[in-house]
Amino acid sequence: MKLFWALILAVLYCGYLCEGVNSTLSARPSVVNIGCILTMRSDVGKITKLVIETAVEDINSNPAVLGGTKLNVTVLDNNSSGLMGILEAINFLETDTVAIIGPQSSVIAHVISHIANEIHVPLLSFSATDPALTSLQYPFFVRTSPNDKFQMAAIASIVEFYQWKAVIAIYVDDEYGRSGIAALADELTMKRCRISFKATLKPQATSDEVRDMLVRVALTESRIIVVHTYPYTGLDIFSLAKSLGMTESGYVWIATHWLSTIFDTKGPLSSDVMDSIQGTITLRTYVPDSEVKRNFVSRWSTLAKRIDTNSTLGMCTYGLYAYDTVWLLARALDAFFKQGGNISFSKDPMLETHRGGLDLHSMNVFDGGKLLLDNILKTNITGVTGLFNFTPDRELYHPAFEVINVIGTGTKKVGYWSNYAGLSKVPPDTLYSYPQSCNPSIPQLNPVVWPGETIQKPRGWVFPNYGKPLKVGVPIRAGFNEFVEQVPGADMFKGYCIEVFTTALNYLPYAVPYKFVPFEDADDTELVRRITEGVYDAAVGSIAITTNRTLMVDFTQPYIESGLVVVAPFRERGSNAWAFLRPFSPMLWCVTGMFFLVIGVAVWILEHRMNDDFRGPPRKQIETIFWFGISTFFSANRENTISCLGRLVLMIWLFVVLIINSSYTASLTSILTVQHLFSPIKGIDTLLTTNDPIGYQRGSFVRNYLIEELGFHESRLVPFNVTEDYAKALKDGPSKGGVAAVVDERAFLELFLSTHCEFCIVGSEFTRNGWGFAFPKDSPLAVDLSTVILKLSENGELQRIHDKWLLRSACTSQNTKLEVNRLELKSFSGLFFMCAFACLLALLVYVVLVIRQFMQYYAEPEPSSSVSSSRSARLQTFLSFVDEKESSVKCRSKRRQLEGGSSRSTDEGAY
Repeated sequence: MKLFWALILAVLYCGYLCEGVNSTLSARPSVVNIGCILTMRSDVGKITKLVIETAVEDINSNPAVLGGTKLNVTVLDNNSSGLMGILEAINFLETDTVAIIGPQSSVIAHVISHIANEIHVPLLSFSATDPALTSLQYPFFVRTSPNDKFQMAAIASIVEFYQWKAVIAIYVDDEYGRSGIAALADELTMKRCRISFKATLKPQATSDEVRDMLVRVALTESRIIVVHTYPYTGLDIFSLAKSLGMTESGYVWIATHWLSTIFDTKGPLSSDVMDSIQGTITLRTYVPDSEVKRNFVSRWSTLAKRIDTNSTLGMCTYGLYAYDTVWLLARALDAFFKQGGNISFSKDPMLETHRGGLDLHSMNVFDGGKLLLDNILKTNITGVTGLFNFTPDRELYHPAFEVINVIGTGTKKVGYWSNYAGLSKVPPDTLYSYPQSCNPSIPQLNPVVWPGETIQKPRGWVFPNYGKPLKVGVPIRAGFNEFVEQVPGADMFKGYCIEVFTTALNYLPYAVPYKFVPFEDADDTELVRRITEGVYDAAVGSIAITTNRTLMVDFTQPYIESGLVVVAPFRERGSNAWAFLRPFSPMLWCVTGMFFLVIGVAVWILEHRMNDDFRGPPRKQIETIFWFGISTFFSANRENTISCLGRLVLMIWLFVVLIINSSYTASLTSILTVQHLFSPIKGIDTLLTTNDPIGYQRGSFVRNYLIEELGFHESRLVPFNVTEDYAKALKDGPSKGGVAAVVDERAFLELFLSTHCEFCIVGSEFTRNGWGFAFPKDSPLAVDLSTVILKLSENGELQRIHDKWLLRSACTSQNTKLEVNRLELKSFSGLFFMCAFACLLALLVYVVLVIRQFMQYYAEPEPSSSVSSSRSARLQTFLSFVDEKESSVKCRSKRRQLEGGSSRSTDEGAY
């Protein structure tokens, strides 16, 4: 009996436990506490407070959303203070708050996110757009609006679209400003652009501080200015910029979405404010048009009366995202309860301490915080902002922005940017149906009215107006004053390079003050390196554009072509007893002679069996072979050819002889009638095969090129400073301590040869480069001067300057030239190949015909006892047949046929 009652009690107890658990899993609290931290003195704070309260009312009035559970939202004002934000967050966490909406500021969000991490309360912010608020550092922070990194990507795309290379960033020096500009720098780098100057402001900067900052900006070269700050600080910046003349033509102002927020919330601005922001480009978060959005916006005019009966505040995108944030939290809570989530809190041992007057013991950890956070990130809703869901890295899907241009008394939409399709003229949601790799949208924007009421795209930069002239390094080379020369006793320079540079500057649409500074080192690479170190702002002179130098600086378009050539001494070479052999190279003479013999043999073989001229004693036949081949050169053949194959071979050979004869005659005529210059050095290839010393200009890139690229030993290279050193070393030659040749740029050596007629350029130019003006990397001056140099080349001004400084009378006369290159075998290889092929084909056909005749006309030999003797006899018979005249063979064969016929007739009569 006792056992029976024990079993009954056990069953009842288990049933009670099961009922208790089920009731716990299915139970929903009547009220859920939600915290909200806003900055109530701002227009966005006032709007979003009313929007959040409206969203709570809409949710609580619909039992289907939370199954009868009500949301209780408590809104606290942080007064733009981080300390107040911390205290308010602690107050929320003492009242069983399961989530916090806000804060409005990214700076305060950084602080409160640390607290949210400790007590596992999700923090949902619709306006803290700082890219540094990442899920890795703040796992309980959820951003419910587009990240600022996407806004910066949109600005970078605009900069790239208009082909600007550098921008100036004006930003507030706090987490919001620094992180946003850091994201902009990263995005610009991916577009091969950069931030050239960062102008920082204190969060509470005074007008004098803003003015001083703008003065520094005005002294820089870039005119593309990005303003990333808070709304009313931004308007102060534009107002002071207008007073400094910085909103005129030539400037480009790009404001982040703070400016569009002012337009949306305040409506029409005063004429003074509009005048200061004319032509500005700003961004607005793109919200697709929908029935839900239109209905909510239409309600706003009535809702706004709750703030102030005379309120004219308009709805901004922050308000739309705040409304969807509340609905997102409600849907996540509903899923949380359906999964058995429970509103319960526990103590954290780390917080059970008293620090001064701050009681942390009252702060509780939300036990279901992790589950609620997961539901928030997994919940998908379609709200007033469209499809509202998160990517795996906790960003909203398809962030997009409108590109807005401030014109007149309002704004004009000039395009869109989306993370999916980039810049486009059509709304981004119309492009989502296309695969991203096959997107038909071409990056483009509608025409923009820029500051100064111009539609012409600003250049984007000017020469910096900071009172310092451009410091231009000029390499000084002794002996080449025509290119660069310093005027004695003055800081002025003259010469070809100097005049090209100054003329190009005069063509620029802006003034460029400059100052020439002599560079005495005479090492162009070192001068280029000084530019990268900031010692010089540019370099002008005979500076060759080479690969390693372009890695350090930017060069303009070459204004003169100047490759490397070889200069060597020469001597006149007249006629002599063996001059007739010069037209052909030794190899060509040998091959031609060999073909005379080959043609003689081939024609003899083809004519021997039918032509009496090619028969007779062996001695006569050998003479015929040699004579026939040689006589074809003079068209005096004594022997006639009667076979078709022989005539074919002879016809092709006579064509070859005609070409060779004509070429030989023309080359020999030139040799005998024109005075020639002879040099044992034929070019750079000759120098590679010898060990003679070679001269070069000190400080030139020639030394490194000869060593590193061509493999010359350093001991063979002799540096020289002046042209007179060139002349003396070349005259002395290697035997007297001089050099065999000089390697330098063509421009220098042509000038050298104009006054030293005993030397000449040998071989061809073996490099191709030019001279250009050097500037620091990404310098706009390099681009503008390149355009001017092309214009100078087209209008003939560049040639006029060249003729003025470098045109000299030539030493060599028209009847004198460097020795003509001999005709080589490769010039006639095609002809010889054709002739050889004809010979082989004719001989092959001839052999086939002879074998056929042998099989047809010649009787079989008598059988013998030995196979080898039979083969030998057969071969001897064939050779005899080949040597026999063809007509004799045919007659004998015919006679044998007649004899065979009469013999058969006699035999038949006997029977």
